[in-house]
Amino acid sequence: MAQKGLNRALAILGPLEARIMRVIWSGEVGERFVVRDIQQQMSELAYTTIMTTVVRLASKGLLHTRAIAQQKAHEYRVALSPEEFVTRSSREGAAQLVRRYGEAALVAFAARIDGLDPEQRKRLRELGKQ
Repeated sequence: MAQKGLNRALAILGPLEARIMRVIWSGEVGERFVVRDIQQQMSELAYTTIMTTVVRLASKGLLHTRAIAQQKAHEYRVALSPEEFVTRSSREGAAQLVRRYGEAALVAFAARIDGLDPEQRKRLRELGKQ
């Protein structure tokens, strides 16, 4: 299940973002890390390329950032697990569909739910409460 959640999360991201988040989510860097820690795992990439991508991941809410006192560097840590990221992205995507297509999107969602067996509908209700 954890690998499935990781793969789903990585599929949402761009190629370089996914490579970096795989390193982070798989624990190849410490719980708190700096860009240099990731660069050591991905030495074929320029430090500035990794830094730009990490800053972008932080702006998307995947990473928390904190300036290190007396230094120019920033320390990062994970803000969302892969499962939390998939849930957030799914909810944002569904909301965007409803904004764009209105009732037609809701009707499509309802039709999908009607086609599920009772156990699957129960599981969806439980997930929706999270």
